[in-house]
Amino acid sequence: MRVYFASDHAGFELKNKLVEYVRDTLGADVQDCGAHELDTTDDYPRIIASAAKRLSSDLTQGIDSRAVLLGGSGQGEAMVANRFKGVRAALYYGEAKAPQTDAVGKRLDMIASVREHNDANALSLGARFLSFEEAQDAVKKWLETPFSGDERHARRVADIDAQL
Repeated sequence: MRVYFASDHAGFELKNKLVEYVRDTLGADVQDCGAHELDTTDDYPRIIASAAKRLSSDLTQGIDSRAVLLGGSGQGEAMVANRFKGVRAALYYGEAKAPQTDAVGKRLDMIASVREHNDANALSLGARFLSFEEAQDAVKKWLETPFSGDERHARRVADIDAQL
C-alpha cells in the first residue's frame, strides 16, 4: 500500500514521526508530500492538495493508496482533500467522549467506522489534539481496517463519489 503524507507547520513534527513509523514499522510505501521544512508561515491548502491530487490519480488507476493529512485541527486539511475526485477524507482528533453505537446498537469506534462504513481513503489528524501515541494508534488501526463492502455502505460510497 502507498501512503501519502502531508502537513503544514502545525503537524510537521508529528508527520515526520508518523512517516517513519508507517514506513519502517508498518512497511508501507510512504510518499512525503511536505512540508519538508518547518515554516511557521506556510499555508496548508497547496501542501495538502499535493497529496490529495496524487491519491486521486492513484485511485483512478486502481493503485492501492491512502493519505494521512495533518494540521492544527485537521479541519481545513480535510476540506481541501475532499475537493478531489474519489478522495474521502475523515477527520480525527481523538476518541469520542461518550460511547457511540450504530442503528442496531453495535458499539462504534470512529477510526474503524470511517473505514468499514465510509471507505475513507484519507485521514485528517488534528495535530494539536493528539499525542504521538494516539496518532500512531489511529493511523495503524485506520490502515489495517478494511472497508466492509456491505451493500448499503458500498451504495452510499458510490453515491458520494457520484456527486463530483
